[in-house]
Amino acid sequence: MSQYFLLRHRDIPGIGKIDVYKKNGGFEAFKKAVTSMKPAEVTDAVKASGLRGRGGAGFPAGVKWSFIPNNIWPHYVVANADESEPGTFKDREIMESNPYQFLEGVAIAAYAVGANAAYVYLRGEFWPVAHFLDEKIAEMEKAGFLGDKLFGTDYSLRIHTHLGAGAYICGEETALLESMEGKRGQPRIRPPFPAVYGLYGKPTVVNNVETLTNVPLIIEKGADWYKSLGTPDSAGVKIFSLSGRVKKPGNYELPFGTTFRELIYKYGGGIIDDRPVKAIMAAGASSTMIVADDKALDTPMDYASVRALGADLGSASVIVIDDTVSIDWVIGKTIHFFEHESCGKCTPCREGCYWMLHLIERIEHGEKTKENVELLHSVAKQMQNKCLCPLGEFSTMAVTTAIERFPADFKD
Repeated sequence: MSQYFLLRHRDIPGIGKIDVYKKNGGFEAFKKAVTSMKPAEVTDAVKASGLRGRGGAGFPAGVKWSFIPNNIWPHYVVANADESEPGTFKDREIMESNPYQFLEGVAIAAYAVGANAAYVYLRGEFWPVAHFLDEKIAEMEKAGFLGDKLFGTDYSLRIHTHLGAGAYICGEETALLESMEGKRGQPRIRPPFPAVYGLYGKPTVVNNVETLTNVPLIIEKGADWYKSLGTPDSAGVKIFSLSGRVKKPGNYELPFGTTFRELIYKYGGGIIDDRPVKAIMAAGASSTMIVADDKALDTPMDYASVRALGADLGSASVIVIDDTVSIDWVIGKTIHFFEHESCGKCTPCREGCYWMLHLIERIEHGEKTKENVELLHSVAKQMQNKCLCPLGEFSTMAVTTAIERFPADFKD
């Protein structure tokens, strides 16, 4: 793209400095929202834009905000910056290079749901980013964009950062809230959902970093402008984190509807040594395995089209696998990760990940017997739709589809 909307630092050098951000229209959307729009109007604008959550679930952001009840107070907004999915590295670039647009999105979301306190929850390894954001928040307070009686109104807001302890499970929103409260990072049973019973038992909106970074654009340019980007099913632009066996891995901001072929060959430079593509994981380690035939490569990258391939776009962490890689080795990596990160709260995930790990280790050490492969597939299938949170489900996605779609890689 010739113009960036989220990765604006690539077009505008120094946009991470508050003066440069202000000169390029920074905080005008927040001012517009607070001074000339009612909170419900902000929520309606985001709803009308079709903005979907960029953390993986793809749930409409405005709809999520509208669930906040107005008879229980206080309200909170939490930005989920616990970017722990293998293959995902977009949120960190936003926070490090275009921080004010992200923080402005947090502020607009807080105004929309009537929150006077907002938090940015970062994975433990992001402590330098947390300190960096603290500096940016202090600059916003000094400039009058955070604090009391903002823009001459009665609205007040403060933003705080909160570091986790580096647990993948805390990317799940209820485990994140438990962690923020000083408890063990384990998912809550839902319902109630965070919109009603969230942080400290109060109504809370939890949104991903990339999701919130879109919000100032919607308030500034309007819902119709935003819907004009992307596809009817998936409005706007998306940052695709491309990795694996490509020549130019990295973050690529593109409209929804760009095909896998364009991402891999036009932007990613093609495959190392010009090998053929074998498989695609569209959502990082949590993905199903997509057979990279011509149909798949020419599929538009939006939520509905990718789902038609028997996969999910998720956070668009596209991992590309070529014909030099054995698929059983790939799922060995994903199983090791999920077994290590399982919080152990629910039995299907705790025991299922344990047994999947032992079975894939047998297979990796030369016991690619039909019995071991079938047992691994059976364990994974029995875990599905039985776990307390998505981690258990995610741990099985690559396993079942790899065995079903790449059977040759599991034979002696």
